[in-house]
Amino acid sequence: QLQLVESGGGLVQPGGSLTLSCIASGSTMANYAIGWFRQAPGREREEVSCISGKGGNTHYRRSVLDRFTISRDNAKNTVYLQMNNLKPEDTGVYYCAGELRTQGYTCSEDVMDYWGKGTLVTVSS
Repeated sequence: QLQLVESGGGLVQPGGSLTLSCIASGSTMANYAIGWFRQAPGREREEVSCISGKGGNTHYRRSVLDRFTISRDNAKNTVYLQMNNLKPEDTGVYYCAGELRTQGYTCSEDVMDYWGKGTLVTVSS
């Protein structure tokens, strides 16, 4: 079973940057596509970005393209989400999730097998 723990959230001003980390344990992380999802107050959870098991394929939702970068270091069992030029609409709880598959990704919360508990990102002046 894969355990996931997110960190790196916090309060940042608009235009600022944060880097989220998702640390995995309990299973071989390279066997999982990993996704970052977020949920803003009063809204449904949405996908933000996903990365395949070996890191060769990535996906970003349109609103974060060119601002966010997802990466992974399987030797450290860690997936990162570098977030630049943050906007108030990026506020929410950010979750990482794992999908057991060795190639590609689905990047849909309906198929993710394991979830972390989330880390709060607040973008406000």
